[in-house]
Amino acid sequence: MNPDITDIKKEVRDILPDIISVRHHLHAHPELSLKEFNTSAYVRERLAGLYATVLPPFLATDVVAVLSGTRAGKNVTLRADMDALPLQEENDNPYCSSVRNVMHACGHDGHTAMLLGAAIVLNKYRDSFSGSVRFVFQPGEEIVAAGKDLVKRGALDDPKPDAVLALHAWPGYPASAVCSRPGTLMAAADIFKLTIKGRGGHGSAPEKTNDPILTAGRVVNRLRVMSSRKMNVRDPLVISVCSIHGGTSANVIPSEVTLNGSVRYLSMDIGRKVPSMMEHAVRGECSYTGADFDLEYIRAYIPTVNNSHIISTCKKVTQDYFGKTSWIDIDKPVMGSEDFSFYIEKNPGAMFFLGMGEESAPLHSNTFDFNDEALKNGILFFVLSTLELLSDNNQKP
Repeated sequence: MNPDITDIKKEVRDILPDIISVRHHLHAHPELSLKEFNTSAYVRERLAGLYATVLPPFLATDVVAVLSGTRAGKNVTLRADMDALPLQEENDNPYCSSVRNVMHACGHDGHTAMLLGAAIVLNKYRDSFSGSVRFVFQPGEEIVAAGKDLVKRGALDDPKPDAVLALHAWPGYPASAVCSRPGTLMAAADIFKLTIKGRGGHGSAPEKTNDPILTAGRVVNRLRVMSSRKMNVRDPLVISVCSIHGGTSANVIPSEVTLNGSVRYLSMDIGRKVPSMMEHAVRGECSYTGADFDLEYIRAYIPTVNNSHIISTCKKVTQDYFGKTSWIDIDKPVMGSEDFSFYIEKNPGAMFFLGMGEESAPLHSNTFDFNDEALKNGILFFVLSTLELLSDNNQKP
């Protein structure tokens, strides 16, 4: 690694106030999945002063830029997601969301800010490395898994990456710690929509109806039993019903109820069994009550499986330059899911967690806020890991 670590750390310190301002700006102006028009325009504006080539969008709101070094060589691709969630923020910070019922509750504002910071620093050292760095600012990570479409459209094709890295904010770990593991880190996630069809009527005469709310309650319980009783405990399966909608009045029994939820698992063998098992369970409850149903089942996210060489390389970088305690080995996979999995399905790469602090509010809660203290280590991790992975001494995984 040619650049002096002291100089790199100084560069990060110098830009940190600006990157914090970037993060606060993004937090105050969140946009939902595939609607990140202002966010992507802002990112393009910030990249305009660099030597990176900013590509036309592959989707409507992505930003992909390539920074070339002095000679041909390997490619390292760095990815950050940009979209927010449909939640009403309950924090009272001066940079709180200015958009009703939309907020950055998953740290994507921090991810985007860190990647911009890494681009600024690596731009200053472009004469010190061979190869290229690709910066991917991705729309639509939440629910729609737009990373899959971005990869399909060829965003990683020219050049093919030798390593793909991503950082994700993670509550519960010490602030600024970098955490990961080789192999499976995160679960697959499928999305389902279940519509139960009964017969509505007056709330005073339920015996004259076929109440779909009653059936929905039975189905929720049956799905919970299915995940805890039908699978080996060594093969985790999580089925979550996350929304139930039915009825518009306190004295009218509706004719339909819609349930939306997710299914998460680590083993693809388990995943292949779930749709038929779910349909069997729902059919059983609907047969008992005389209701009908429609089940829509979408395979949205595959497991996130980290490359062991890249994990060991980045672990060494973290421990050498941040200190031994700055790295935490994760002992088992988490059941959350990420469409970054599609970036590394056919390319060597790894997802890393960045600690938000032990007392941080959880992800996807309306009080979560990315910890600004972690931005410095996040930028340094991207920069130092990239330079190491691009170096001639680091063999291709």
